[in-house]
Amino acid sequence: MLIHVVNPNTTASMTAKAAAAARAAAAAGTEILAANPAMGPASIEGFYDEAFAVPGLLAEIARADARGVAGHVIACFDDTGLDAARCAAAAPVVGIGEAAFHLASLVANRFSVVTTLARSIPAIEHNLMKYGLDRRCVRVRAAEVPVLALEEPGSAARVRIDAEIARARAEDGAEAIVLGCAGMADLAGALAAEHGLPVIEGVGAAVKLIEALGALGLRTSTLGGYARPRPKRYDGLLSGFAPAG
Repeated sequence: MLIHVVNPNTTASMTAKAAAAARAAAAAGTEILAANPAMGPASIEGFYDEAFAVPGLLAEIARADARGVAGHVIACFDDTGLDAARCAAAAPVVGIGEAAFHLASLVANRFSVVTTLARSIPAIEHNLMKYGLDRRCVRVRAAEVPVLALEEPGSAARVRIDAEIARARAEDGAEAIVLGCAGMADLAGALAAEHGLPVIEGVGAAVKLIEALGALGLRTSTLGGYARPRPKRYDGLLSGFAPAG
């Protein structure tokens, strides 16, 4: 099984971190293809960045589909471009936020999310409502860590994330923690041991869900909202993204 892990931003070090988390979770015989677009924002921190990340993301998904991948993992916790990707992709697509929320709901009654910046909280809360899991999430917390700080050795990112998890357990009554950024993927094991509760990172969770979909022979429905895009003209800079039908 070949699984495509796509980081929608252009930061290669974050792509490498997501790839490592994916390979650590993957079953024997599963190969990970990791990529990021050449165009778009260096990090995704809010709705504006998200909008400009989608074209590059869809281009990478099209390239991976041509290689016959079994599924795509969108390695951004906002699940950037997830619905559009499901309309366009030949293989199933799972977002890491979606995957982490679902797995957290299987191991805890109540969970909290620890993300990077406060500006990301509305998007995460929106997704929780969309997935029907808002009642299981006690709170979405921000460690006030810029995404790219997670790639900087010696930054205060790890300390701030650790502190928010301690607060989530003490103040929220959280029984599990979801890490709200792909750049936190390498921290999950150590944080779980330190705080004595499940800590879920979405990259590994999404890989296991893609493996399960493949084993069960399940693919994205093309009825209704995830129907293939209708052919039409796209103008200007987006002309190359016009759906052929």
